[in-house]
Amino acid sequence: MASSTEYLTYVLELLRGVDGVSYKKMMGEFLLYRNATLFGGVYDNRFLIKKVPSLATLGLREQIPYSGAKPMLLVDVEDQEEVAKIVELACQDLA
Repeated sequence: MASSTEYLTYVLELLRGVDGVSYKKMMGEFLLYRNATLFGGVYDNRFLIKKVPSLATLGLREQIPYSGAKPMLLVDVEDQEEVAKIVELACQDLA
């Protein structure tokens, strides 16, 4: 199932407090970048972020974005400040 642009809009609104966020559409899904660093995506209307060490203690659940992919972490937080913190932590590990 492809992700909807409505759900992408919702995720982008959650990410409003994060500078440098952009996205690319890829095979019905959306890849999320911060300053050209791929940090996550929208897969089947789920906001997933790369699994990195700094996020291990936050209690985010693992999800598989698509068949054969590595596990990612489900961001099911609706607080913009908390989402910004999660993305900042992930991007530090990915830099």
